[in-house]
Amino acid sequence: MSYTDRFLLLDALIGHLDTVVPVLPDPFLRSQHVGFLTVSVVTVFELSIKDIFLEFSRKKNGAFGTYCGNVMEKMNGRISLRDLREVHVPKFGEKYLAKFRKKLEVQEQVFLRSSGFSVKSSYGNVVVWRNSFAHEGVLPVNATYAETCKGYDAGKIVLRCLAESMIR
Repeated sequence: MSYTDRFLLLDALIGHLDTVVPVLPDPFLRSQHVGFLTVSVVTVFELSIKDIFLEFSRKKNGAFGTYCGNVMEKMNGRISLRDLREVHVPKFGEKYLAKFRKKLEVQEQVFLRSSGFSVKSSYGNVVVWRNSFAHEGVLPVNATYAETCKGYDAGKIVLRCLAESMIR
């Protein structure tokens, strides 16, 4: 399965929620929908990251793929940019980390210049919001439906940078 296949169901869910969440009159219900969406978004990110690393490792060597599969089982939501840059990608070598950093920085600058949109911040926000909702049952005030969707789009960019970096 390609990591991008993970986006299909979530894209459909967001298409449905686009018709529901903005017109919900109850702020509490709206925030609950946003909270559940953050959990879904970060779950898709984590599964996609695992897919990227597993595809890379299996192409290198079957035994290495099996080993990485076992290691990835313990990822448990540790998918912040810091985790990617300091924990996960470095395990595969400095070459891949340098490619990831460069690709991500290029995308960050492109989006900042074109729309004032920070890919890094938006991705990070969704991960933090998910943790807040999943562990405490609350969302920060700035965790809106629109910002969560923006964070999902940012995550797609981060994951594309990661996938493009994890090529021999």
